[in-house]
Amino acid sequence: MKNEQKNNVLLSLAQLLELNREKIMKVNEADISAFPDMDDSMLDRLKVDEKKINGMIRSLEEVASQPDPEGKTLYEFVREDRLRVVNQTVPFGTILIIYESRPDVTIEAAATAFKAGNHILLKGGKEARQTNLLLTELWQQALTGQNASTDYIQYLDLSREETQRLIRENSHRVDLIIPRGGEGLIRFVQENASVPVIVSGRGNNFLYVDDNSDFAMAVRLVVNGKKRISVCNAIDKVLLHKDIDELEEKLSNLVTNLTEKGIEVWGNKEIASLCNSIKVENNAATLCEEYLAPKLYISLVDGIQDAINMINYYSGGHTAVIVTNDATKAVEFMQQVDCAAVYHNASSRFTDGGQFGVGAEIAISTQKLHFRGPLGAQELVTNKWFVYGNGHIRE
Repeated sequence: MKNEQKNNVLLSLAQLLELNREKIMKVNEADISAFPDMDDSMLDRLKVDEKKINGMIRSLEEVASQPDPEGKTLYEFVREDRLRVVNQTVPFGTILIIYESRPDVTIEAAATAFKAGNHILLKGGKEARQTNLLLTELWQQALTGQNASTDYIQYLDLSREETQRLIRENSHRVDLIIPRGGEGLIRFVQENASVPVIVSGRGNNFLYVDDNSDFAMAVRLVVNGKKRISVCNAIDKVLLHKDIDELEEKLSNLVTNLTEKGIEVWGNKEIASLCNSIKVENNAATLCEEYLAPKLYISLVDGIQDAINMINYYSGGHTAVIVTNDATKAVEFMQQVDCAAVYHNASSRFTDGGQFGVGAEIAISTQKLHFRGPLGAQELVTNKWFVYGNGHIRE
């Protein structure tokens, strides 16, 4: 499919979202009503309001404005005998994405896959079923309106058991699977899939505050990192250098700012002894946990290397932040921390395809192959070798 036709589909879908705002939100309300006992984190992921629809429309427009990911020449070599060897980008083929709660994934993930020339099979969670079906219907209208095959975007209205069978048997002949969900889903896919898997893993992001830092800035970054508890780029752990000047006073200020926002602050006995508003949690297993809740854990560390070691051992490999006035320490931290995105004096909440300028994302990969971090349309391709000859043989 030519790039112009792909872009016309994306822009047509953006118009359909605009025209169907009220219908989308009404259907979404029905989905929400069917699960009255959901927690705040799931509600935040599931709810579609004006702001989320605006975000979907904006992402479609951004993806449409990007260059075509297909057909880029990565390498070209002409031998002495004039045999021409070209390496170019090509689509993966068919991508299966399995996700929970987030209806906007139905738009944004499909847009990135489609822009790169892939077919995509969408398997959303049961809690968003009606919203996802409506959004897929709008996809189908946009494709049909631009004389494109509706096979490019399909929704799999399957049970849990049917989905598991699909993964094991690959009955839809998919080329790549992207699981976006809990560790149980990711583990099942990794253990049972016969095709490549890109893991959009857990967050459990850490922020380290150095002894040479602007502590007021650190407070702002931590509070912003907990602004939304349901997202994978939220901050869950804060590591404070034990030699920060006026530590008790600054710690009290940080905890007060968090509790005023409804965030529970936890820590071990050592740090709780410095601030009686901190709840004691001595189980080290909490350091591995992605909370997805109004909860944050604070710990003291001996220095930057101690912080780096803790992050590399406990974090999900998603995002890590250092707050420091020392540029040399920042470089050391950012080079040694093994996460997809590392920050110096900025909020973790920027780990997002749109914020990074790649438009919509299909996932934030915490793996090292084949790309890491937010995966946009430009990353949803593989490569292929094209060799052009004129009766060439190898002697």
